[in-house]
Amino acid sequence: MSKFTWLCALASVCVALTACGGGGGSSSSDSASNGTNTSSASGGTAWADATATPTTSSATNAIPITIAQGPYGAVNFPLVTVTICAPNSNAATACASIPNVLLDTGSFGLRLFGSAINSANSSTIAALTQQTSGGNPASECSYFGSGFTWGTIRNADIKLSSEIASNVPIQVITDPTSTAPTAPGGCQVSSQISVPSDLGANGILGVSVTEYDNLGDYYACNGTNCSTYTPASNSVRITNPVALFPTDNNGVIVEIKQIADSGAASDTGTLVFGIDTESNNVLNGTGATTFTTDDYGNLSATFNGRTYSGNAFFDSGSNGIFFPDSSLPTYGDWYAPSATVGLSTTLISANSTSATINFNIGDAQTFYNSDYYASNNLGGPMSGTMDLGLSFFYGRHVYYGIVGKSSTGGGTGPYVSYVSN
Repeated sequence: MSKFTWLCALASVCVALTACGGGGGSSSSDSASNGTNTSSASGGTAWADATATPTTSSATNAIPITIAQGPYGAVNFPLVTVTICAPNSNAATACASIPNVLLDTGSFGLRLFGSAINSANSSTIAALTQQTSGGNPASECSYFGSGFTWGTIRNADIKLSSEIASNVPIQVITDPTSTAPTAPGGCQVSSQISVPSDLGANGILGVSVTEYDNLGDYYACNGTNCSTYTPASNSVRITNPVALFPTDNNGVIVEIKQIADSGAASDTGTLVFGIDTESNNVLNGTGATTFTTDDYGNLSATFNGRTYSGNAFFDSGSNGIFFPDSSLPTYGDWYAPSATVGLSTTLISANSTSATINFNIGDAQTFYNSDYYASNNLGGPMSGTMDLGLSFFYGRHVYYGIVGKSSTGGGTGPYVSYVSN
């Protein structure tokens, strides 16, 4: 199950990190890496940076990714713009384009703050079909590691570039038009994520390998009381919109431009829809490292002599690389070695094939004392997991094959794959 954890770091910035990601099937090593490999906790010479460049974001099956100083000050946040419209309108009626939405390959479905929707178009929420159960409006409580979101379930057309997913269930967080009471006591886990500044973004676009949401509990509320219910079918669950595109619906590719190891004020990338369906999303023949995963994008890892079963993943929603290493010095909640170190972990697919993954960890103190918002070597401690977050994505194309959907190069999902040059 996906989890959403808060890492309250430095400069009074709390950023979200979502866990779950995964990969595909062959056994190989990261071909873009060199330097001195080491499996020791102290690390070795930094690896050479990956060099794959993003394809154009102006294609009909692609949208741009921006990593910069957003409105809420989060670092290493890949942000995209999402357009929602009245359901079954071919994305043509009561539309609102929401900027600064977190691109998250560790969760499933679209979740937008009601205030962000209203800021874009005050008529949009009312045009989105409110789901019901037993005649009462439906809401969801979505659970994350250190908090929860509470909001209505509404259907919308979602437009991303020229791709349109019709009549998709989404969550409207803190829906201003809702008649539901405050979140039921049973779903109040830690603090409530109720406004954009709590998250650092205007919402979450979850495009993991999973098609349907499993993040929380569904409630029907009569205005005074709420009771849980089980959705009658997957079609009324929060849904990964990519899976509902008429074409280019078998997965996504996250492509982030490489930056200097010292960081950058901003960076760009491309989110490409489909795998092996267009000339700009080819996986077959690339020699990519591929891992099969479980249905939620997870695989296993070994690091420093320990195995983390089912707790390794590639996650764009995590703003750094998170793993346990007591030998690395820290600065606040981040690792801060005096010089960038190269580390390695072995990832193990769901089908038991394995590959060595190399990554770098730099000095977070130097980074946070700069005016930079993008880092290819930001990392921090987290027990029991190997979370290859956004820092790993720079200079790579990372592919996510959706459960039950096939591509020539990846086979049948779920899988995660990547190329480094």
